[in-house]
Amino acid sequence: MSDNTKTWLERYQPYRRPTEIGFWAGVLAVQALFNSITTWIDLRTAPFGQPLLWELSSNLTVGLLIPVLIAFERRFPLRWDTLRRNLPWHLAGTLMFCGVHVGVMMAMRKAAYASVGATYNIGSWATVLGYEYLKDVRSYVLILSAVLGYRLLLLRLQGEARVLDTPEPAAGAAPAAGPAVRPERFLVRKLRREFLIGAADIEWLQAQGNYIGLHVNGHDYLLRSTLADFLGQLDPARFAQVHRSYAVNLDRVAEIEPLDSGDARLRMKDGSQVPCSRRYREALGGG
Repeated sequence: MSDNTKTWLERYQPYRRPTEIGFWAGVLAVQALFNSITTWIDLRTAPFGQPLLWELSSNLTVGLLIPVLIAFERRFPLRWDTLRRNLPWHLAGTLMFCGVHVGVMMAMRKAAYASVGATYNIGSWATVLGYEYLKDVRSYVLILSAVLGYRLLLLRLQGEARVLDTPEPAAGAAPAAGPAVRPERFLVRKLRREFLIGAADIEWLQAQGNYIGLHVNGHDYLLRSTLADFLGQLDPARFAQVHRSYAVNLDRVAEIEPLDSGDARLRMKDGSQVPCSRRYREALGGG
């Protein structure tokens, strides 16, 4: 990565959350305005305040649901290795998303109409729900696509790692016998810049589809591998899987916090937290 890109990423981090909120607020505001204008043009006879109210109530409700949807995706992540297991949850999620969206949106409209002495006529609930569900499925998919794409972009800007190539044996020499050599360093490529990180510096790892994220000194580097395959190349006395999607460097675990469910939360020395499921706690001496 160039120094300019590195500086940009470092400067961006303190403003990341307000920027993300501002992005969604801007997108929803523009959508509400444009949809209000087109609806007003189609109706012709209705005052502009009516379609504006309809769109504001709809988009405000969607805005309130976006953080819920992001949290829901983190609980049921959509990755290649979890797609079959978690896709049914997201299909159910579209129904919940639509139900909450329609319920809150209609309540806002009824309250707004009542405040001026008018009545908002909903019409047939079956028709409304069917119509809104088709739109909400599209919104659900677009929101998640934007979130996942943005998350992947940040990871790629931070860097992508690969295992250093094993030196080839001299011509005519037989391959060395014995166990495979564990890599001690990894090459990290950040656009036009490359550098090395030590295996011992990895604090924890997370499965992310066809990649795993290596968490090193507050940065995440993607490496194309599965979690199981990569752990097979690391020292089992130092690294242990603690969750179906997470593994940790045992030397970097500061505290194990048991949970009522039987699972645990690992507090790492860098201040981050990693989930530990009950089936893997024996690796930490907490079975």
